[in-house]
Amino acid sequence: MRRVAPSVIAREQLARLLDGGVDHEQNIVSALVETVTRLVVQELIEGEQGDFLGGRGRYQRRDGDQIGSRNGYERGRLRTAEGFVDVAVPQVRGAGEPFHSSLMSFLDGNSEVLDSLVNEMYARGLSTRDVEDAFRDATGELLISRSKVSEITDRLWEDYQAFIARDLSQLEAEYLFVDAVFESLRRHGAKEALLVAWCIDSEGRKHLLHLAVGNKESEACWTEFFRGMLGRGLRMPTTITSDGAPGLVKAISVCFPASIRIRCWFHRLANIRAKLPDGAAAEVLAHLYAVRDAPTLDAARAAADRLINTYRRDYPSAVACFEDDLDALLAIHRVPVRHRIRVRTTNLAERSFVEERRRTKVIGRFGDEHAAMKLVFATMIRAAQRWCRVSISDLERHQLRLLRAELGIDPPPASTTTKNNRRKRVAA
Repeated sequence: MRRVAPSVIAREQLARLLDGGVDHEQNIVSALVETVTRLVVQELIEGEQGDFLGGRGRYQRRDGDQIGSRNGYERGRLRTAEGFVDVAVPQVRGAGEPFHSSLMSFLDGNSEVLDSLVNEMYARGLSTRDVEDAFRDATGELLISRSKVSEITDRLWEDYQAFIARDLSQLEAEYLFVDAVFESLRRHGAKEALLVAWCIDSEGRKHLLHLAVGNKESEACWTEFFRGMLGRGLRMPTTITSDGAPGLVKAISVCFPASIRIRCWFHRLANIRAKLPDGAAAEVLAHLYAVRDAPTLDAARAAADRLINTYRRDYPSAVACFEDDLDALLAIHRVPVRHRIRVRTTNLAERSFVEERRRTKVIGRFGDEHAAMKLVFATMIRAAQRWCRVSISDLERHQLRLLRAELGIDPPPASTTTKNNRRKRVAA
């Protein structure tokens, strides 16, 4: 009997397969996947055994205080998408504690590792053909077919369906943000709006809330989008940040009448800058920043009046652009000071859109809505998982509770109600 490591035998089996040593009745793809899986797992768990024994190789004598020695193998089985795969689990004796492979513990019950790998490759911008080509062996044979790739990536569609149907009632959305990105769908031949919503909750965590095809940024599309979230339990947010698309603004007023609507400063600054000559842009923008960064709402209104009175005659188009929807621009000054930088733009989605476009540009046009939403959702949800948390103090939470009570969204905090009752009793 040959005294070699099981990984050596697995590597020899793989070599025979690649040389054509497989029965005609046997599925070459299944055989390759099984053998490669066995080889990789075998090499890794043998490496774990070596680390457990202090890095000693096979037949290497113990040195100094080293204890433990190799003690053969026991049969192990892994459940994979291609069926069970047998592996030889190395054993150790005389070590004072038993040897357990953490890799085997992980893989036992995590049988979709290959599927997850395919999904990650697809979500990171590789087309179905790219993923297929990545699973070729040295001879050019496919390890996984295009139909299998499509079958695996269809699970992204299932994930998306679960995402847009999940319950939102337990999420205390404080600041809501909405925006749209346009993608080309081959079936329709034109770009269509993909509507996106995300929020910051009362604990400072950021959440991707909803993603849906809107066809266009009309009031009807946005209203349906918002009502879908409200129907799943989304509470009335304190503020909503958006651009100035007319349909979107109307839908916000219909679906969130009590919430504060904030006009995105990033978009508005770009609009105003486009109406200014290069020589005057820096000066006017400095006044705009003074409005945006004012310490209070009254100070912001005073700075806005100065800007309007100073530049109305010289730059009427830029000033008219600034005055349009001015109250929504100044609304950032109604939230706690530290949060204003967070709520004044929709840049969080813009950065995600940049990442999404980087992934989708290799495709050109999607075949249909199904294909578009699989990839856009996969990209956006992975970007959302990397979003950093916002710091919200207890004082700021109290300020937000008072603001929500002022807006009529929530009842006044208990402490405020108690103080008011005391004042009434004293006055009586």
